[in-house]
Amino acid sequence: MKKIDPVVKKETLYIATVSAILSLLLQSVFLIIGKWDYTVLLGNIYGLAVTVGNFFIMGLNVQTSLEKEPDDAKKLIKASQSLRLLMLFVCAIIGYIIPVFNILSVIIPYLFPRFAISLRPLFKKD
Repeated sequence: MKKIDPVVKKETLYIATVSAILSLLLQSVFLIIGKWDYTVLLGNIYGLAVTVGNFFIMGLNVQTSLEKEPDDAKKLIKASQSLRLLMLFVCAIIGYIIPVFNILSVIIPYLFPRFAISLRPLFKKD
């Protein structure tokens, strides 16, 4: 097995940290509006794990594609994107079907990595 690039580890940790903070905020909102129960917590944990895992897999695929020829790298990235999107969809369906998950708390964390990436320039040190 190949060694995981330190940049992939660092960026995944950043995404996980910001997503965890946003998850706490999500839990607070559910608590404030009086809709909080254990399904919100479990759904949030599940959604958070799926999205951070998705980002990590993306990082590994980018790391692998850097070692390939440009055409092969492009094919790998396209295939990875399609499969990861399918994985997110299947995980959302699982979150909807299994009654121990609140579907909103499963789906909302899917947006957290995008938000974390948008905030990254504020915390990036060059």
